[in-house]
Amino acid sequence: MNFPHLPQQPNYEFNWQSLHNEFAWIRVMQGCAQEPIHHAEGDVWIHTRMVCEAVIANEAWRVLPAEDRAIVFVAALMHDVAKPVCTRVEDGRITSRGHSKRGEIMAREILWRMEIPLLLREKIVNLIRYHQIPFFLIERPNAQRKLFEVSQTTRCDWLAQVTEADARGRICADQQRLLDNIALFANYAEEQECLTTPRAFPSDHSRFLYFQKEDRDPNYLAFDDTGSEVIVMSGLPGAGKDHWIKTNGPDWPVISLDALREEMKIKPTDNQGAVVVRAREMAREYLRRKQNFIWNATNLSRQMREHCLGLCAAYNAKIRIVYLETSEKNLWAQNTERASSVPTSVIQKLLMRWEVPDVTEAHEVSWICH
Repeated sequence: MNFPHLPQQPNYEFNWQSLHNEFAWIRVMQGCAQEPIHHAEGDVWIHTRMVCEAVIANEAWRVLPAEDRAIVFVAALMHDVAKPVCTRVEDGRITSRGHSKRGEIMAREILWRMEIPLLLREKIVNLIRYHQIPFFLIERPNAQRKLFEVSQTTRCDWLAQVTEADARGRICADQQRLLDNIALFANYAEEQECLTTPRAFPSDHSRFLYFQKEDRDPNYLAFDDTGSEVIVMSGLPGAGKDHWIKTNGPDWPVISLDALREEMKIKPTDNQGAVVVRAREMAREYLRRKQNFIWNATNLSRQMREHCLGLCAAYNAKIRIVYLETSEKNLWAQNTERASSVPTSVIQKLLMRWEVPDVTEAHEVSWICH
């Protein structure tokens, strides 16, 4: 992995000062206060150093292959990357509510700009997204469902390592309870056969329905009653979605939000409500006829994708998400070459909501980087 200053064998030493000098997102951790009840050790920077040192001291981490060690270490280094933007005081207490989810998105953009390969990057950011889950999963009423969701994108044994380091890298009264819960999480994941691999389902359709509806048996082989197939495109403007469609689906009808904007004379910076309404009307027409089609839009956040995924699922369509991305340099170049380039301000806002699709959302997901 092309990430600077990773700890190296045999002593796994690394230069904290070099990391501090190189990355602004590390420097802002210094001075970011934490609630003393949970973090009597001090600010986020002190905590992060303690967490990384706990990772390095863990023999289970040391025996991992080099690339896997890098993934877990970088996730630990960045696990609280969003605390400086999420921290606030409420009723006299310091809170950073939402920092795991926000951290996933921030880390994705940082690592994309560093040209960390897509699949490696997603392993890191999903560890960040779920790094608090092992603390409390065993106490949740929907523990099995959440565990199965986590396992689809995250190795639970690696997640346990990151969260254990998070617990050891702090001073708090309930540290032992946290460590006990992490051990229970790992044991539960092993019992459910998803400690090192995604939880398996009888079919893609069974998996899709399990994550679409509550209280489904994960072992039930669902009858595949899907009709038409819908390809839902996802990716930043300039990532190559139009080119992929021309190459792979030239005969498929396409619902293009860009085309609708042009037809309706609505700018990308305007309210997009009318565009989405028209797109949904067109989709319903295809779905009623059980006709295959492609929905072409950025669809960068899970919430944005739900507009079309929920509609398609309601008509029993088979859903495939095709996600495309390219390097930062290529993205800006290709966006400039578009007939109607997207304003930089719009792309910056999209980056703040950037969630790469995963297999809990569709029957199939293709991740393409070029």
